[in-house]
Amino acid sequence: MSGPGGSYGDSEPSLAEAVDGSPMTTAMAAPDAAVFTPHPQSRRPKARRRRARWIVILLLLAAMGVAGGGTWALFNLSLFAVRSVVVTGTRLVPESQVLAVAGVRPGTPLIRVSTARVAGRVLTITQVQGVQVTKVWPDRVVIAVRERTSALAVALPGGGFDLIDANGVIVQSAATRPAGLPIYTTTAAASSLRGDPDVAAAAAVLSGLPASLRSSVTSVIVPSPDQVTLSLDSGVTIVWGGADDAAAKAKELAILMQTHARSYDVSSPATAVTN
Repeated sequence: MSGPGGSYGDSEPSLAEAVDGSPMTTAMAAPDAAVFTPHPQSRRPKARRRRARWIVILLLLAAMGVAGGGTWALFNLSLFAVRSVVVTGTRLVPESQVLAVAGVRPGTPLIRVSTARVAGRVLTITQVQGVQVTKVWPDRVVIAVRERTSALAVALPGGGFDLIDANGVIVQSAATRPAGLPIYTTTAAASSLRGDPDVAAAAAVLSGLPASLRSSVTSVIVPSPDQVTLSLDSGVTIVWGGADDAAAKAKELAILMQTHARSYDVSSPATAVTN
């Protein structure tokens, strides 16, 4: 320092010198540089994580592409289109009628076929009581039909018969009464008997009869559901009552018929009577 007013530049150590006046070497600055500069190996875990994320993303995109392509194939490729529609279980209903009502067109992608809707359409056929529709991959639809079964015959005013099932639904018409099918005696038209409880009672009683007795029944009259009355081909009349206690009624009737009476009332098995 040269004096109070002199310059302090000549007396202070410069930045390029050590405190003792010797030149600063580059080795003294190296530790500071190492603190602020990341080592190449310290960046590797982050790089790996970024690559793993990209791999996952790419795999997800590929999976979505495969799924989308599979869905497109199911909807569009002819490999999965309807080639045949098979109908089973029909006897009264023509197969062609079932196919027409079902409305399944060949060439329709099988995945687009609604089995519930097809079944609903087939059930509109009067003679069909139940139906099951199944898709058989890759190209077939199977329609299994369960038709109604005739239980009673209703005489028509102009001749012939309407054959009805246990629910009073007309199954078919016939010029003569089929063997083993009793006549349901009623003043109502057969077309008005759907859901009639008297018809249901008559059918239930007939189904519970012993086979030997069932085959000899020629007609049924039902004043009320619990008073079903049977007429046999021998001219015998049986007041059977309701469909309950069928076994007990049949046993009591077998005993009573040994008297060779013309009418029997087993509507109450415990108090059965003859006339």
